[in-house]
Amino acid sequence: MISAFAGGAAWQVLGGMAWLAAALAVSLAVATMLVTNTVHPPGGATALIAVIGGDQVHKLGFLYPFIPVAVAAMLLLAAAVLVNKIPAGRSYPEYWL
Repeated sequence: MISAFAGGAAWQVLGGMAWLAAALAVSLAVATMLVTNTVHPPGGATALIAVIGGDQVHKLGFLYPFIPVAVAAMLLLAAAVLVNKIPAGRSYPEYWL
């Protein structure tokens, strides 16, 4: 979500210059991931999609981090927890469930 916010902010500020907004989005995403110690390479692509994603993504504006990104992350987490609870004796994730 951090990367999606960076991409959305870059598009809002520099929307007329997509090439510059794309560069700013990815660099902001990488910088914020480094600062928050949450480096994940696809995060740069998430920021880039906010810029080059087309009109449907641009119309979402700052909802982009919530609607597709957060919802997809929650669905993936739910699937991981469910699949890893099937085998007996397995606890995933160990530290919060």
